Amino acid sequence: MEKKNILFGLRPIIEAIEAGREFEKIYMKKGADGVLLNELAELCKEKHIRVQWVPVEKLNHLTRSNHQGAVGVTSAIEYVDVHEMLAEIPEGETPLLVIFDGVTDVRNFGAIARTCECAGVNCIVIPERNSVSVNADAVKTSAGALNYLPVCRERNLVKAVQYLRDSGFKVMGASEKTDLNYTKADFTGPVAIVLGAEDTGISTDVLKLCDTLVAIPEFGQINSLNVSVAGGIMIYEVVRQRLNDGQNVNS
Repeated sequence: MEKKNILFGLRPIIEAIEAGREFEKIYMKKGADGVLLNELAELCKEKHIRVQWVPVEKLNHLTRSNHQGAVGVTSAIEYVDVHEMLAEIPEGETPLLVIFDGVTDVRNFGAIARTCECAGVNCIVIPERNSVSVNADAVKTSAGALNYLPVCRERNLVKAVQYLRDSGFKVMGASEKTDLNYTKADFTGPVAIVLGAEDTGISTDVLKLCDTLVAIPEFGQINSLNVSVAGGIMIYEVVRQRLNDGQNVNS
């Protein structure tokens, strides 16, 4: 049985891209050539769609049908643009965004997305490269939350963070490089929380754009909170502060 998020064949994939269909990645046969295949490769480059050149055995594993040297993995959701997303936030609502910088584990991503949806987060922002994407496993792990929660996928995360700052957001980074307890920071205004990879943390360029760095105190021996747990703690600190401030939490 073919997976629902698989599209195969050169012409069908080209037509789907031109129609605006979102793709996570397109697998193309290593060493293959031809007019249509080259057209597809150029189109992927133009649209910034990830391409992976693989042996034909990989394509045959993805589909038993006549793939013609190309198999596309479509997105489980339709991504939104961060500019458009901000324009959709109702006037008078205090927005809360969560930015993922280098998070690649789909289970962590789905778990945080579930928390975000429950807490009224307006949107999740992820980069195109070196990041988890919204696939079927992520949607399942999120308990369906990703069907309702907008996700922005940005080609340049640094520019997106700068845009949020220019739009009035306070960018708050979760980091071990500070002694500021997360409960001491002010989350009552428009906030974008940045969560980095568990092993490397927030990237240097994004870290420079953070208005405030906060840390979650740890008292055990391993000193390593799972990123989905850390994200949940910070998100609900925002909820707590806003409720205490008499604000209506986003819904």
